Amino acid sequence: MPTVSVKRDLLFHALGRTYTDEEFDELCFEFGLELDEITSEKDIISREQGDTKAEGASDVILYKIDVPANRYDLLCLEGLVRGLQVFKQKMEAPRYRRVSPANGEPQRLVITEETAAVRPHAVAAVLRNITFTLERYDSFIELQEKLHQNVCRKRTLIAIGTHDLDTISGPFTYTAKPPGDIRFKPLNQAKEYTAQELMSLYKTDSHLRHYLHIIEDKPVYPVIYDSNGIVLSMPPIINGDHSKISLNTKNVFIECTATDLTKAKIVLDMMVTMFCEYCEEPFTVEEAEVVYPDGRTCLYPELAYRKETLSADFINRKVGISESTEHIAQLLTKMCLRSEVTSDGEQIEVEIPPTRSDVIHACDIMEDAAMAYGFNNIPRTTPRTYTVANQLPLNKLSELLRQDLAAAGFTEALTFALCSQEDIADKLLKNISETRACHISNPKTAEFQVARTTLLSGLLKTVAANRKMPLPLRLFEISDVVLKDETKDVGARNNRRLCAVYYNKSPGFEVIHGLMDRVMQLLEVKPGQGNGYHIQAADDSTFFPGRCAEIFARGKSIGRLGVLHPNVINHFELTMPCSALDIDIEPFL
Repeated sequence: MPTVSVKRDLLFHALGRTYTDEEFDELCFEFGLELDEITSEKDIISREQGDTKAEGASDVILYKIDVPANRYDLLCLEGLVRGLQVFKQKMEAPRYRRVSPANGEPQRLVITEETAAVRPHAVAAVLRNITFTLERYDSFIELQEKLHQNVCRKRTLIAIGTHDLDTISGPFTYTAKPPGDIRFKPLNQAKEYTAQELMSLYKTDSHLRHYLHIIEDKPVYPVIYDSNGIVLSMPPIINGDHSKISLNTKNVFIECTATDLTKAKIVLDMMVTMFCEYCEEPFTVEEAEVVYPDGRTCLYPELAYRKETLSADFINRKVGISESTEHIAQLLTKMCLRSEVTSDGEQIEVEIPPTRSDVIHACDIMEDAAMAYGFNNIPRTTPRTYTVANQLPLNKLSELLRQDLAAAGFTEALTFALCSQEDIADKLLKNISETRACHISNPKTAEFQVARTTLLSGLLKTVAANRKMPLPLRLFEISDVVLKDETKDVGARNNRRLCAVYYNKSPGFEVIHGLMDRVMQLLEVKPGQGNGYHIQAADDSTFFPGRCAEIFARGKSIGRLGVLHPNVINHFELTMPCSALDIDIEPFL
């Protein structure tokens, strides 16, 4: 959940009253939020960097409030105060309006076809005659950053640019050019750089280096120019210094470039609705025209209101209350969802404002009704269905085996379910196509490319990491592997397996064989053909030739044991012989 830091005194001033810490904590709970921490800038620096670094830092009390990840309208002081005031019925939810500029000509943003290769979408709007104070300005910048980290997915989906409209002139052009052809003075820099030079410059920047990967491998970089050729921004990296906003800025041009148009509209709506209350005409936003490469034109922001109709009975049944239709409509209105009872008296017509992009389904409205009613006020009832919990048989068997394997002198290991292709194929002298492995489509690292098909590689890596421990090393693991299975709806299935290794100066085949006999004894499977268990010689590239056996139980092959091949030992950087046991325990349920 995102955490919003707000100055306590500023918050109380905006709310029009003072709360004790306990009272405000209770108010947050009633509204579906959580007061996570009460601190100050000085305390934070002291805790993270030491008391000496904290000298001179602010002692102003900060409230850190946990906000649901889909409530983008609560990520700044303005949205938080507005929501709480409507909830406490101190004000009505404002109605946001898109207006035409006084001269009738909206600012225009023209998108060229070159942008299709990098970030094809853009939206824009203008906040006209806005008044900034230091607190408002800081909140404006912080909201951009919160949105960048949240719905914008660290700028990969959307990048927000804000500009002083009085320093630039439209129409604006959003295009894409080779990095060598882009040259401008970036924000807070003293000279001009080409885009290539900027990428090198920001590789050491603690903040911006995290965004370079988004476009650095592209043949062209996105860039926005005004009619005089001045660069507004090079999204998603940096804005130009020429158009930067300040406390004296009166007109703000906001542009969002994106790979996802729907989310771009949401982000633009959030930016303008949160701060349009500071415009000369509160809660109005000046429209901007976006021209697409195919000639289409669209006006933004959309600020779309929509209506949903649902029954009071639906909410009463789902929440577990019995309230009148009128009262439920009042509860929803407290959550910034204007609601009215329809003429038949049974249905509720709910108006969803542009700030509530989290409301997608009737269940989201029901959740808000429950929140406004108060979770603590919902009467406790006994469930209609009685169920008795029981441990999953497979897990119960696994737990029983774990205890007895530990009693036999083996130490349990827990290894990663994901591994590299090399771990389950090349290192075990197998072909990856024979392993039935499920591959990760976009692995972040080479260590996590596939879901494991055997526990053996994980145990051998554990042995390699503990080579300095006294010999012998006896390790086991009982966990799931993942195998492709076309008969399953997801195309794969989990398979619970038992794997054990014995690592010493001698192979210790008799030790691992004895462990297998003990496991069979615990599973009450007697030696012998038919309903018993037996082993027979087998060939397996992972094991030393002539030192591998296949294990059969109740007529079915359940696994293998033997001495590992010297090449397998070398691949895992081990220097001594090792024997292993690998069996499927699901047939014994």
